[in-house]
Amino acid sequence: MEPIIEFCDYSFKYRAQKEPTLKEINLKIYPGEKVLIVGPSGSGKSTLAHCLNGLVPFSYPGESSGSLKIKGKDPKEEGIFGMSKLVGTVLQDTDGQFIGLTVAEDIAFSLENECTDQKEMVQRVNETARELDLEKLLDHAPGELSGGQKQRVSMAGVMIDRVEILLFDEPLANLDPASGKRTIGLIDRIQKNDHTTIVIIEHRLEDVLYRDVDRIVVVGDGKIVADMTPDALLAASVLEQEGIREPLYLTACKYMGIPVTEERKPQHVESFDLAGMEEKARQWYQKTAWVPRQTDTEELLEVKNVSFGYTEGQQVLRNVSLKVKKGEMLSIVGKNGAGKSTLSSLICGFLQTADGSICYRGFDMKNWSIKERGEKIGFVMQSPNQMISKAMIFDEVALGLVIRQVPEEEIKERVHHALKICGLYEMRNWPVSALSFGQKKRVTIASILVMEPEMIILDEPTAGQDYRHYTEIMEFLKKLNQESGITIMMITHDMHLMLEYTDRAIVLADGQILTDDTPAAILTDEHLAEQANLKKTSLYDLAVKCGITDASGFVERFIQYDRKEREHVQNSEI
Repeated sequence: MEPIIEFCDYSFKYRAQKEPTLKEINLKIYPGEKVLIVGPSGSGKSTLAHCLNGLVPFSYPGESSGSLKIKGKDPKEEGIFGMSKLVGTVLQDTDGQFIGLTVAEDIAFSLENECTDQKEMVQRVNETARELDLEKLLDHAPGELSGGQKQRVSMAGVMIDRVEILLFDEPLANLDPASGKRTIGLIDRIQKNDHTTIVIIEHRLEDVLYRDVDRIVVVGDGKIVADMTPDALLAASVLEQEGIREPLYLTACKYMGIPVTEERKPQHVESFDLAGMEEKARQWYQKTAWVPRQTDTEELLEVKNVSFGYTEGQQVLRNVSLKVKKGEMLSIVGKNGAGKSTLSSLICGFLQTADGSICYRGFDMKNWSIKERGEKIGFVMQSPNQMISKAMIFDEVALGLVIRQVPEEEIKERVHHALKICGLYEMRNWPVSALSFGQKKRVTIASILVMEPEMIILDEPTAGQDYRHYTEIMEFLKKLNQESGITIMMITHDMHLMLEYTDRAIVLADGQILTDDTPAAILTDEHLAEQANLKKTSLYDLAVKCGITDASGFVERFIQYDRKEREHVQNSEI
């Protein structure tokens, strides 16, 4: 069989850079294959994707050597339009992909360009919308949608063309766990039913492996470090060496002394062969202690009986009440459209409560301005494009301090410190336009951190981040929380983040609080996970397979043990 995608000794250097981003790439992908590409930020994954869809060299000029053929054609000769007929791309930054004024118009855009008969167009739009659960949103403007809904709309706009190759750039970045699971299932069905070639670039390795992939390609420093089957890769040490997170159940197995080998089929926790190893797991569980974390009793924020709706008769939040204690690190989770971002907007004053009240240290904030709230509560939005207003990175991070007339030397010191923490210090004099989506995200976090607020709300703080930057940001937030006593509330779809870094989680569904409990208890409750579009942790499945009845207790012990192990590694590196 001839490969549908073939790189031969292919190298590429952007015009503005001294060194090539891609170095002697040799890669063959065959028709109907599903290939996952992983690697740390800056490794060249996105550039590889740009080569496939024609953005390199037409939108991103530079020098290339070697050859690249897609279905026998050279992208340099076909151009972006020609490549769009072969490769459909779903971008990570969905806002940059919308064309139409409504969801239906956006999905139909390519059909309109091809002068498709209107009756057929309506039929195909409805079919695609049904596949992606968008039927009720067809009359909505894309800008009104939640991040996960936007992701599905951009998928629909590409899938309606039925191209032979589908390229997904971080398809799970803005999706709740259950929606992400459905997306991976949908991609799997498209591959099997239509024999479509699928290329996925994604940081959330465990979530993508919910369904089989044929191969995993690991990219590091512009080169292909590994091209292996999932079982072979998960049994090797490549992921650890490249700073890529392995599935949680495999980390747990290593702590328990259970060997992870290719023969044991570790790609899925369900298929992972643990024969003869169950006793090891039970012994580890019995000897590992768990100590509940003590929290401050001082109340910082109280939301009392808050209801809110964007349109009359359609409430997004209904009678929501919660308390946040000083020094807490908690997460707000739930499916797309549950009201998580709306709740944070009400707390920060971007929206005004119709019913109920929000109190800070016992004072009702109803008459506080956004600026007054912002000095107490910092807010990092889900989309960095909605926060950035300056052309240069340093200026963007310094903006809040400049407005408050902080001395110049102090501004420089605080901005540099925040940029170092967020992994952007080397880029401090770069224009924001030169950054990737994930890098822009880090700029917005840095711009809030320099303000030193008493409480920070982060909407999807790690979306689109590789494991190294995810860990850097979260470890910094944890340090900020523990050493400075700053209260941190995170709206997240990342169940790993929720488990690892927060001791309390509030679950929202359909505008109401379903539960307020520990992450371990929530992610081992199958009924609750289904209600809230969460995904029970693979540690739960591992506990069940090993005959441990207290799955929640097993997860709690793993999280505490893992925290101590990572702290030990960090201290030894220092």
